[in-house]
Amino acid sequence: MGVSKEQVLAILAEVAAPGGGTLTSRDMVRAMGVEGGAVRFVLEAESPAAAKVLEALRPDIEARLRALPGVVSVSVATTAASAAAPSLKIGGHPKPQAEPQPIPGVARVLAVGSGKGGVGKSTVASNLAVALARAGRRVGLLDADIYGPSQPRMMGVNRRPASPDGKTIIPLVAHGVTLMSIGLMLRDGEAVIWRGPMLMGAMQQMLGQVAWGDLDVLIVDLPPGTGDVQMSLAQKVPVTGALVVSTPQDVALIDARRALDMFAKLKVPVVGLIENMSTYICPNCGHEAHLFGHGGVGAEAATLGLPFLGELPLDLAVRLAGDAGTPIAAGEGPVAEAYARLAAALVAEGAA
Repeated sequence: MGVSKEQVLAILAEVAAPGGGTLTSRDMVRAMGVEGGAVRFVLEAESPAAAKVLEALRPDIEARLRALPGVVSVSVATTAASAAAPSLKIGGHPKPQAEPQPIPGVARVLAVGSGKGGVGKSTVASNLAVALARAGRRVGLLDADIYGPSQPRMMGVNRRPASPDGKTIIPLVAHGVTLMSIGLMLRDGEAVIWRGPMLMGAMQQMLGQVAWGDLDVLIVDLPPGTGDVQMSLAQKVPVTGALVVSTPQDVALIDARRALDMFAKLKVPVVGLIENMSTYICPNCGHEAHLFGHGGVGAEAATLGLPFLGELPLDLAVRLAGDAGTPIAAGEGPVAEAYARLAAALVAEGAA
């Protein structure tokens, strides 16, 4: 019988970290994989100096883990959060690939898409990821909106990912979610001006070169529309399903239908539709208003015979939380509860 991830973490919780605390209490363990008796992970320090201390501790850490019953091999890499390899570049022509290949350690890939921008797709993706993590799932979030990456701001992270070898990318962790975004590789305000092949190459790198570790679900925040990134995702990895986000008004639904048609042509099953900005409750008088209409997405789902996963309200607190880098699903209240219900529904269906 092989060793479990919990047993490995229990050992690491006993190892003192540079500067105080333990390896687990300081959140230094990244990209852990435990398969049978093989154990692998990365220890990420806050600085190059602390990384050198970790490197000196590595033989002792490996010895402790090898002493666990069931452990056959141990592979530990050390890196510093600020030590991204200068040779690491994102973008470029994709490598030939005959068919979709699973991402090691990732059980499910769930795409979040929309036919148009401005419907709150990225907000839904980040809050859903946090809600699933709070429900006990191991969650990754890939910001594939390469021209307009917003997840670093919404998730409250701004450090450049590390790369110990110039090839493998060590993702960041925020609110219990493993995160990678092209926005983490750019200077503030820097634009991405790429043609299709560069986009496809970047997608292939972020899917295959990121050390995602063991995940129950990887949520992919797609760009709006029906273009290169969506096609690349379906061609590179097996996508478990897609969520389509829309606001209730007819103009948004027209584009949502195009997104649904795209997923059908890419042979990606649609898990369900979500109506965002469905209702607005006045904080002063409690009056309920439907600024963008109401019920349009549910009616569309019924017409098409697709699951309707629910309504999410329009609330100022959602915008404030996203701008502050702490998704509203990480807290309490009616909106957080709405995301918790959505997460529970996806877990119950086996989609996450």
